[in-house]
Amino acid sequence: MGAVHPRVLGYLGRALSLELSAVQQYMTQASLVELWGDGDAAERFRRETVEELQHAERIIQRMLALGVAPAASQLRPVSHAADLVGLLRLNLSLETDLINHYAEAVRFCVLVGDGDNEAFFRGLWSDEQHHGEDLGDWLRSLGPNHDPSMERATF
Repeated sequence: MGAVHPRVLGYLGRALSLELSAVQQYMTQASLVELWGDGDAAERFRRETVEELQHAERIIQRMLALGVAPAASQLRPVSHAADLVGLLRLNLSLETDLINHYAEAVRFCVLVGDGDNEAFFRGLWSDEQHHGEDLGDWLRSLGPNHDPSMERATF
């Protein structure tokens, strides 16, 4: 691959940080909801962990192909809430940050005429949009019948 714009490298580094933050968050939440006795939610969070880990791996592979050393600059602390609805709301916020980041990266790549990296970011953007929709559907499925008095202890 030819020379890549330094800002594209910045988008890749930030994306890696966000994806690894999501891995950490979903992995922690899987263990937390399992402690609450919700095995189905734990399994779903574990699947989310794997998906985000695969995104991180794609970013690392891309960075290596571009000749740069992968480095996540800053992981976010794990967000916590007292119940599943709260966790899902926090996760939607993280997914929105990922979606917005990839949208910005795509726009920049279009602006500088970097079609290869535009396609790369566009694929991740699409994945995260679908992921955000799935989380939103999960949250809505809990519906108004969800009992907030069922709050559980967190860490």
